[in-house]
Amino acid sequence: MALTETPRLEPGMTAPDFRLPATDGRTLGLADVRGPRGLLVMFICNHCPYVQAIRERLVLDARELIDAGIGVVGISSNDAVAYPEDSFARMVEVARDWALPFPYLYDEDQSVARAYGAVCTPDFFGFGPDGRLRYRGRLDAAHRGPRAPGMARELVEAMRAIAEGREVPFEQHPSMGCSIKWRRPAGST
Repeated sequence: MALTETPRLEPGMTAPDFRLPATDGRTLGLADVRGPRGLLVMFICNHCPYVQAIRERLVLDARELIDAGIGVVGISSNDAVAYPEDSFARMVEVARDWALPFPYLYDEDQSVARAYGAVCTPDFFGFGPDGRLRYRGRLDAAHRGPRAPGMARELVEAMRAIAEGREVPFEQHPSMGCSIKWRRPAGST
């Protein structure tokens, strides 16, 4: 497990389009997952201890954002050959077991992660209704620990500001987690 930190925000980046298989049997694109007030794209996976540690908060926060008109989607881009825990079949189980309130998509060829510039799990990208990047940061300062009483819910607060047409009201701190497990090019050792 390599600890990776996300690069700083590239404000204004347009959300790259995609068409990916979902754990519920559908194939979804950007237009299918957008909400009327914005979109949260999360690069997550099954085996990462950082994602596992926040999954309860992530599900609760996602439900709150969906209720606020924000579309939410999770995408797994890890190499499932090297990391079988991140296979599509296992994603289906995780989506069911976690009762994920958002579509969980499989980026098998890793092209979507590359288009977004995702580097770790979890990696959060918050877009406004215009499809422009407004937030790239962490869920909160707790990382793998429990969220302390009174701790800022950075992702939720940022996405609520976006949904309400306000500026994100604070400095954006990079997310930290396990590096995305990139596939080795054919013929490499």
